[in-house]
Amino acid sequence: FALFLKFLLNLERLQIKHRRKMNRFRNITVKDFNRAFFQNVPYLNQSRVLDLTIPKKCNQNINHHNHIHHCESTALSPFGACRHYYTSLFTPPTSNYSTQKIKGDPIFTIESVKISYGPGVLLELGHISKSVGLKRVAVFTDKNIRNLPFFEEAVKSIKKEGVDVVIFDDVRVEPTDESVKLAVRFAQDAKVDGFVSIGGGSVMDTCKAANLYSSAPVDDFLDYVNPPIGKGLTPKSPLKYHIACPTTSGTGSESTGLAIFDLLSMEAKTGIASRAIKPNEALIDPVVMKSLPSTVTAASGFDVLSHALESYTARPHTSRPPPPTPSQRPMSQGSNIWSDIGCLEALRLVSKYIVRAVADSSDYEAREKMFFASTLAGISFGNAGCHLPHGMSYPVSGLLKKDFGHPLHGYPESSRPIIPHGMSVILHSPSVFQFTAGACPHRHLEAAEALGVRGLEDGQPANEIGDALGKRLIDLMRNCEIPSGLRAVGYDLDDVPELVERAFPQQRLLANAPLDVTKDDLAHIYKNAMNYW
Repeated sequence: FALFLKFLLNLERLQIKHRRKMNRFRNITVKDFNRAFFQNVPYLNQSRVLDLTIPKKCNQNINHHNHIHHCESTALSPFGACRHYYTSLFTPPTSNYSTQKIKGDPIFTIESVKISYGPGVLLELGHISKSVGLKRVAVFTDKNIRNLPFFEEAVKSIKKEGVDVVIFDDVRVEPTDESVKLAVRFAQDAKVDGFVSIGGGSVMDTCKAANLYSSAPVDDFLDYVNPPIGKGLTPKSPLKYHIACPTTSGTGSESTGLAIFDLLSMEAKTGIASRAIKPNEALIDPVVMKSLPSTVTAASGFDVLSHALESYTARPHTSRPPPPTPSQRPMSQGSNIWSDIGCLEALRLVSKYIVRAVADSSDYEAREKMFFASTLAGISFGNAGCHLPHGMSYPVSGLLKKDFGHPLHGYPESSRPIIPHGMSVILHSPSVFQFTAGACPHRHLEAAEALGVRGLEDGQPANEIGDALGKRLIDLMRNCEIPSGLRAVGYDLDDVPELVERAFPQQRLLANAPLDVTKDDLAHIYKNAMNYW
């Protein structure tokens, strides 16, 4: 509602500006818009983009009662075609959630962590720790971040408030079940009453798992792991307070109840999905982006892009069966009008700033915008869920046998080969979205436009929309020096059957795709992702 009120305020300001400068436009009033929005929502949701002005000389497709205009003429609007006007502030979702014949759950739930955002917010860490009653905290990080000035300042702010600090810096980038168990033992021995994570997704995910297993111990490590690999149990006792402080613009882990790791025995990624492990609050300080290496910026940036694109094209929440009880509604509930807003804005920001952020570490504007895009995408996918690119990335990470020669500057030395998570996700994403475009071409078109694609039209063949979206992803990958496909990281066609077998059990993610997916479909996507250029 705060975003909606801000939208109305911006609308009123634009109306005043237009009355002064463009007398040939007859603008609607906020009262008109309120009446149209609240009394005729089904009609509004049928249009892809609202044009909130009616040129005096245009008589095409106007609903005079509601003052909504759908003209395609570029000559009538100073912003180009009317159908593109105002997209930056409000884009109704293609999935007509309010008017479709709902066979599934008509309700979606908005869940979000308390977030404090802005330069210098890490220095508030001590005050917050003390204000929530913490006496002794475990600070999780990795060895690279521990040596950076902002980490030292954050720890000092905690100690300054009289809170004891113990530091765990043995977090493994791309965690495994073994590295998580090591963190759990540390947390159990440290006897803390709270947790602070300062780092990227690996740090935050490891901290979530350590908090879970040390606060609510179980006999079998797999008890909390997602089915069908584990039991997916809910903890019976409350977890300790967790303050998450992300240092990369990508994972969104500070906003989700997910913790992902490699299960070494299966050579695949899996994880824990539980509302219980969601951090209590997040401190998001864009100043930390200044020290982020370009390779990390690229990999984490494509994770942002994929979070937003997957959530926007996910199966709508209305297609899911209603849960037996409200508390059993899944976190990955499918696309919804709330998440749609954050997804589209995140895509616009990534399209505009990711290449700049990767190319120039001193471009603070670009890096700050990518950090905010990460925040939006994290909140969005935390309420909608990802699908094929993430589900298919897990075996790509888990089955990697050797280093693939691509420089991974900024990542710690590892005893086993790694592929950064965001990189493993984006490698097959162009192939994925070429495949899924037929399920909801309109939403793929909107996502493509948010990423800067021009020249697409409603009613265009789905394969053309999918190709245009895939090409845009490939262009961004090339400009950010991402490997050119699965073959570039060591895979070949002979590996496809095993990749498929390891990906197919990831039904939590695959079932969120906009269409049902078979093993043959997965094989088709992997094969088309071998080489893009």
